[in-house]
Amino acid sequence: MQIIYWLLLAVMVVGIIGAVVPAIPGSSLILIAIIVWGIVSSSFAAIKIPLIVTVIVLLLSVGVDFLASYVGAKQAGASKWGQIGAIVGLVVGFLGLLPTLPFGGPLLGILLGPLLGAIIGEYLYRREFGLAIKAGIGIVVGSLIGNLIQGLLAIAAVVVFVATTWPQVFGS
Repeated sequence: MQIIYWLLLAVMVVGIIGAVVPAIPGSSLILIAIIVWGIVSSSFAAIKIPLIVTVIVLLLSVGVDFLASYVGAKQAGASKWGQIGAIVGLVVGFLGLLPTLPFGGPLLGILLGPLLGAIIGEYLYRREFGLAIKAGIGIVVGSLIGNLIQGLLAIAAVVVFVATTWPQVFGS
């Protein structure tokens, strides 16, 4: 039983990383691990609180993701073109369709893609390079802050799970 517990905690750590890094499942992976623990331990009563907390974290994470990008874009004066460009840049960067980079690969593409996409989208809309760069940076900074908040929420969900299930597994 302890081996399964540690494996599920490892899955939750990947979920925490996924809450911060785009394209890796985040809070949903933590939720799945908690449900698996409920099935394995045959005690859904023991995971009631972590389950509720994790569902709330999952919903908050979705909201934070959209809200942080939106606030970052608005603070920088970005238009919808910049926001669409950032999304396209994220997809293109993740799929590795940016010119081959000597290091970093898709992870670097995930970071550079939204910035370049937002700048290109804003430039196509406004034809002012300075405003395009400002908007691109605003969108990326908002997204990064949102990802950090999602990471903190994911850590909180895992801490609640460990705090409520540790005595059940290790008996103290």
